[in-house]
Parts: sequence; C-alpha cells; structure tokens
Amino acid sequence: MSAEPARKLEETAPAPKPAGVVLENKLSMVVFSGDLDKLLAAMIIATGAAAMGMKVVMFFTFWGTAALRDAKKKVGGKDFMSKMFGWMLPKGRNALKLSQMHMGGMGTAMLKSLMKKKNAPTLDQLFDIAAQLGVEIKVCEMSMDLMGFKHEEIIDYPNIDYVGVATFLANSGKSSNQLFI
Repeated sequence: MSAEPARKLEETAPAPKPAGVVLENKLSMVVFSGDLDKLLAAMIIATGAAAMGMKVVMFFTFWGTAALRDAKKKVGGKDFMSKMFGWMLPKGRNALKLSQMHMGGMGTAMLKSLMKKKNAPTLDQLFDIAAQLGVEIKVCEMSMDLMGFKHEEIIDYPNIDYVGVATFLANSGKSSNQLFI
C-alpha cells in the first residue's frame, strides 16, 4: 500500500471531538432541499432515528422552508419580492417535485402512485409520525425573511420553532449524528 492513499484517508477522517464534549444520542439534520424525493428521505431517516430512541432535530433552511408552507393558509401584507417567491416556490410538501426525472409532473405522479401501491407512507403521514415521535422542526428565520415567508403561513406542528443558525449549530455540536439533505 502506497503512502498516498493513507494520506488521503487521514485528510478525510472526521476531526476528533473537543475534549470534554459529550455527544448525545441525537440526530441533527439540515433540510436544505425542497425536492420531494429528498424530503421523503429526510423524513424517513428522521422518523427511523426517532423510533430507535434518538432525539431528532430538523433544521429547515432555504428551499426546504417551502415544504413547510400550509397550502390552506392565506397571508397578506407581503412586498413584491415576497409575493414573487410565494408564487414561484411550491406551497407545501404536497406541491414538491422530484429532483430528477420530474418529466413535467409525470415522474412525481409515478412515484406517488408507486408509494401508494407499495403502502409506503406519504409525506403527510411521515410528518404525523414525526410529530408523534417528538421530532423537532427548527425553521431558519433568515431563510424565511429572505423569501418573504411569514410564521402564519407555516404548517401547524407541535414541535416547531423559529431559530437562527447559531441555535442550530449549538444544538448540532452535541449530536452524535449530523446530516445535510
């Protein structure tokens, strides 16, 4: 074995945790994407981890925040740019599209049909399961502000909070598992 692969392994090895930091049995996940398949993966991982006894905190930011919009809620008083973002971005998790093979909506419909046929839980069901298991959702205040989203248009969820990145980083620094989706 040459020295080159060993050096690359050292460069990619995780950094050691600082002395005195005790990691919790917790999953901290950044949900950056607003794509259906990626949100499905995030929710499946989150509910699986919670079912295994882990504390789970999901930090929704940028395009991921659109998935948290409630399609039934109407909010006024927005400026032009906020209205444009509201019009361009999907309104809620059931309006999300696939990241690949969307094919003008046909791919999304095919996936949802296959999920129904195979008795896989829908996003609505996964959010309900997550709530029952105590999965926490943290929504990035800056992302909401940039896109013109208001608290009043976000889904009703029992463990939701609006935070900044510093709050999420402080929380995730103690997590035994961290993911970015």
